[in-house]
Amino acid sequence: MPNYNVFLEGAWLVKDVATGEDAIGIALAEAGKRLNPKLDYVDVEVGTMSCAACGEDFMSAYLVADTAIVGLLFQMKVYEAETEEHASRIAKSVIGKALRDVPLKVIEVDEF
Repeated sequence: MPNYNVFLEGAWLVKDVATGEDAIGIALAEAGKRLNPKLDYVDVEVGTMSCAACGEDFMSAYLVADTAIVGLLFQMKVYEAETEEHASRIAKSVIGKALRDVPLKVIEVDEF
């Protein structure tokens, strides 16, 4: 059975924050607390978005009225899954249990 790297995108809400950089730091810290120590094998990064006008990449954080939504990228290795779909369901289930109120979307599955 093959092994897979599964990448999930999550939307993290941060309230009462003044800047996008602060929101990113808070989102990473809160996600790390909820995943560790049981799920320390899940990597968490800030996602990126492309500017519609210029095409340049920037960190995905959107701030309005002292409330931010931060796009986080979660990576998890899934061993001995039957298919890519099976690996994505496993990763979504494992990460989703720790991050119950965070919407998750599978963005990429690679075999390794």
